[in-house]
Amino acid sequence: MASTVELASAFIEGAPPGEMSSPALTSEGDDIIPSLLPAFKRYNETQLTTVKLPGSSQEVIVSEFNALEDNRYFDPESQTSFELDHTTQTASGAQSYHLESSNADLIKSLLKSFGAHAREHYPNCSYGVYPIENDSAVAILLVANRYSPNNFWNGRFRAFYQVPVSSPSTLTGKIQVDVHYYEDGNVALNTTKPLSINIPSVSAESIVSKIAAAERDYQEALNRAFVQTAEGAFKGLRRQLPITRQKVEWEKVGGYRLGQDISGGKGR
Repeated sequence: MASTVELASAFIEGAPPGEMSSPALTSEGDDIIPSLLPAFKRYNETQLTTVKLPGSSQEVIVSEFNALEDNRYFDPESQTSFELDHTTQTASGAQSYHLESSNADLIKSLLKSFGAHAREHYPNCSYGVYPIENDSAVAILLVANRYSPNNFWNGRFRAFYQVPVSSPSTLTGKIQVDVHYYEDGNVALNTTKPLSINIPSVSAESIVSKIAAAERDYQEALNRAFVQTAEGAFKGLRRQLPITRQKVEWEKVGGYRLGQDISGGKGR
């Protein structure tokens, strides 16, 4: 049988977008929270959680690719490092940070070009470019959150791309979309699109152009899937008209007598 910590960790890591917090998971209260820190950290890094830098409105990404020691992370665009409380998702202890990378010029160019693409197409987005694989490649991350709890739904778009700096190269990665709708029930959309794209030259313009095309194609495919689902599977789940072949006057439904008025028959 799974322990309390294992169950609570699974609950945390499976939380839908915008719905993860540090609840009083058991009667043990704060005593259990230290045991759950690894789960909170995995959630924040996997979901590309965004946090505001201290004293700034700028939101930056938390991921395994910009992790430092002692729960610190860095942001190459603002040249800042910060400490993160994984349970509350708050940043503190901001310090100046200089990126040590032989690909610093490529990263700077990608931040400019990819940032323009992200801001144009994704409201409320954050992005980052980081050196990885011992400086032999760069990771490009994008996350866009849209939360509407008053309307019972939240959503998140995530994208991860990896590009070796040798030319020509192959861009690999994935696009993920997670949406949770929970009014009078639970409906979730979780999709992942793996990518592998040839890049003729390792330049910011070439890389961003390929990414933009891949994201456009995927979003168009999602739109087509939504239309097909609405006109197919979802439509088949409901009866268009009752057995009488006449529409129900829903504004009068409170006055109907089941089995008599709706069916057109007479009560006994």
